[in-house]
Amino acid sequence: MKIKIYTTGGTIDKIYFDQKSEYQVGDPQAKGVLERANVVLDYELESIIKKDSLDFTDKDRELIRKKVESTSLERIVITHGTDAMIDTAKVLKNISDKTIVMTGSMYPAQFRDSDAVFNIGCAVTAAQILVPGVYIVMNGRIFKPDNVRKNVELNRFEEKSI
Repeated sequence: MKIKIYTTGGTIDKIYFDQKSEYQVGDPQAKGVLERANVVLDYELESIIKKDSLDFTDKDRELIRKKVESTSLERIVITHGTDAMIDTAKVLKNISDKTIVMTGSMYPAQFRDSDAVFNIGCAVTAAQILVPGVYIVMNGRIFKPDNVRKNVELNRFEEKSI
């Protein structure tokens, strides 16, 4: 089983530039995370977009959708900024016959205490075992796009209140 991993920027790929005193989206971090974890899974990685998800446009989401639709691989992980991940997941949810798992992190992957390693690991595992559909994997949980929200105050994803 081979997994396609698409990267789209977001906090997970952010790097701190000392001379500018700000964070900017840098190179995709997923490959390094998987290498450091000694993952022996068969995967291919492709960077689609390198921006904060708050800056995503409908055109960006359509590009992601086209990439997912065009790959012959049926198991897909997408790293994405957490602020607009749910919006992108909803754009992808009508794609059939593919298991699409979106994940991100609240802290850059290069931070020692980042949640990126755990979230990527959970997403890769979820992509291998879930039935076709679109999922968001964050904070050790699996969510459907229509029943999740980002709780900014608690810095986590959770089911929507009924």
